Amino acid sequence: MKKILSYLVSTAVLLFSGAAFAEDSELVVFDWGGYEDPGFFQAYIDKYGDAPTYSFFSDEEEAFQKVRAGFRADLGHPCSQSVVKWRNAGIIVPIDTSRLSNWDKVMPEFANMEGWNVDGKQWAVPIDWGATALTYNTEEVSAEEASSLYVFADPKFQDRVSLVDNVDDAYALGFLAVGIRDWNKATDADFDKASAFLRDVHKNVRTYHADGAEGSALMASGEILLEWTWNEVAATLGWDGLPVAMNRDTKEGSSTWVCGYTMMKDAPGSEQKAYDFLDAWLADSSAEYIVTEWGYGHSNGKVMAAIGEENGFGSLDSYAANTLWQSPTSPALREKMIKEWELIKSGF
Repeated sequence: MKKILSYLVSTAVLLFSGAAFAEDSELVVFDWGGYEDPGFFQAYIDKYGDAPTYSFFSDEEEAFQKVRAGFRADLGHPCSQSVVKWRNAGIIVPIDTSRLSNWDKVMPEFANMEGWNVDGKQWAVPIDWGATALTYNTEEVSAEEASSLYVFADPKFQDRVSLVDNVDDAYALGFLAVGIRDWNKATDADFDKASAFLRDVHKNVRTYHADGAEGSALMASGEILLEWTWNEVAATLGWDGLPVAMNRDTKEGSSTWVCGYTMMKDAPGSEQKAYDFLDAWLADSSAEYIVTEWGYGHSNGKVMAAIGEENGFGSLDSYAANTLWQSPTSPALREKMIKEWELIKSGF
């Protein structure tokens, strides 16, 4: 139950939007809740004797708007579909990978992703990756029921459903449900169908969860039986012996994402500490920790080759099969998704 208790504590902290943990004032990290776990950057603590100062966000659009409004941090943690937006907005700067001793461990497929490496400049350091997929209580939801994403809209599960409150994950669910696996090829009609499905699901939603910590607490309580959420929930609750499983192989599929760290423009702290923090995250020990303790994949190819398969990760190609890859979208589509998602959550 140790993990579950940590989820409850993390969730309580994150009820206060923008809550921060103040440690080393010379490095401010703008991050998702939970990533302040020192197991992710132990080499940094060993060198400097303290963890960075953290400020948290629950959604990348929230983070983007906060930075645009003047908030200053040294590092940010966007995901694949946001790096291009942050770069185009001029809020991040290129990263000198020659200053990272562990850079050669990063899988090229991640380092060279669309929008992350442009004209030889690296705009983000890929770190964590995984799935957003149907996660369910195996004692209350049958395998047959959990074989389709349409179970989220089944009236049988009214008030027993939770979705991660993230616009990209939400529309990944919506598009998958209507047969779209490349949202950049979706028509206006496809978007309308995806939105209609999300409105049907909303009727069953008891609450939306901000992150894996909150999603895990909800599933552990028994309040929620079905979630559209990240690897962390099923992996960690399963390790604690709870009847929770993730099904990435529903009839409609699942979604795959990758996130990483960016260096922010006009950063207030130590550039050297920022590089040391990134290098600590790329270390073998950090990669092993996120795979075995949190259930996520890591960009460190050496570690993934050694322990990935035994922890539910095959090759990157096999993991991404039958999936909607959360690739960068056009600015127009993303703004449309953001606006509609807020309406859906409000019941409109």
